[in-house]
Amino acid sequence: MDSKEVWRFAKFVGFSASAGVIEMGSFALLNETTGWSYWPCYLIALTLSVLWNFTLNRKFTFRSAANVPRAMMLVFAYYMVFTPATTWLGSHLADGLGWNEYLVTAINMLLNVSTEFLYQRFIVYRHSVDSAVRA
Repeated sequence: MDSKEVWRFAKFVGFSASAGVIEMGSFALLNETTGWSYWPCYLIALTLSVLWNFTLNRKFTFRSAANVPRAMMLVFAYYMVFTPATTWLGSHLADGLGWNEYLVTAINMLLNVSTEFLYQRFIVYRHSVDSAVRA
């Protein structure tokens, strides 16, 4: 991995951390105020963080001029797998086994950042990284 890719990964992690603040904050707000089970709180919080993260990473991390609807559909495809898997896992751990909801959400967030960078870099933006860079 060259220094440019290391820097790109560092930016991705930074933006993901900001999305993590949004996700954990909205999860905490919903979890503490609604009385809902784990899964609806998690799904709403995840959706908010995905929208934030997609926008920032497309523009600043991957600097892509790729077709936005196509990129969004590819990210949507990733979340069609990730979301049910982590919702089921989270619900099983938090509601079924009594694990702390915040620990479960943090585990899901770590799974997300580690898999999503690879997916976005090598599938979503594979041919369009740095295509929006101005001369």
